[in-house]
Amino acid sequence: MNQPLAYVHPGAKIAKNVVIEPFTTIHNNVKIGEGTWIGSNVTIMEGARIGKNCNIFPGSVISAVPQDLKYNDEDTTVEIGDNVTIRECVTINRGTTDKMKTVVGNNCLIMAYCHIAHDCIVGDNCIFSNNSTLAGHISVGDYVVLAGMTAVHQFCSIGNHAFVTGGSLVRKDVPPYVKAAREPLSYVGINSVGLRRRGYTTDKIREIQDIYRILYQKNYNNTQASDLIEAEMEATPERDEILQFIKNSHRGIMKGYFKSNS
Repeated sequence: MNQPLAYVHPGAKIAKNVVIEPFTTIHNNVKIGEGTWIGSNVTIMEGARIGKNCNIFPGSVISAVPQDLKYNDEDTTVEIGDNVTIRECVTINRGTTDKMKTVVGNNCLIMAYCHIAHDCIVGDNCIFSNNSTLAGHISVGDYVVLAGMTAVHQFCSIGNHAFVTGGSLVRKDVPPYVKAAREPLSYVGINSVGLRRRGYTTDKIREIQDIYRILYQKNYNNTQASDLIEAEMEATPERDEILQFIKNSHRGIMKGYFKSNS
């Protein structure tokens, strides 16, 4: 860790076996876990909490103050889990008084030029491809994949195991286990490839498909569909998770895709 061309504030708490490359700046009130590598020209600002065995590539800025005019120098944080890879020029802003923190879970890959704004809560095992952008106050579940240049509106939620195709504009909540595509963003099926990779059985995937057929292909509104799903589908963790997501959605969930006749 003895890198004479890097600046580490005396108040930063750096664990053993952390590698800090030249021309990196680490501010006061920062904590970095064991085995983490920090590339050159990285800036880690006050309030950063970085876990073990992370890799942070050149040009990234972690825990800068939020780009929110309401922010008034509150003591907030960015919390990054273990085994997270943050590629070149990623920016992650710390929280405001809403949640007091911005969180990125364990085992995530955040590719080059992504931005994660204040008060976002990102789960474990997520992949954000290049230039994906989260506005403030966004909730992202586990195993979510955002393809390149996806932009997510503030206060949206994205459920576990969802896949959002590249160049998408996410204005509504994206339920768990689905693929989302097109403009406006719409349901286009189940993320069956991702689910199989994570050990979901064919029967379980079929169960999830049946739930979304009722929700998106039977011409019910969300309340009618939810009531029917609860009445006719066996209670399982996946069924209950989907119903709870719909119930808790503040922005409303994305619509199904209907092919134009024109």
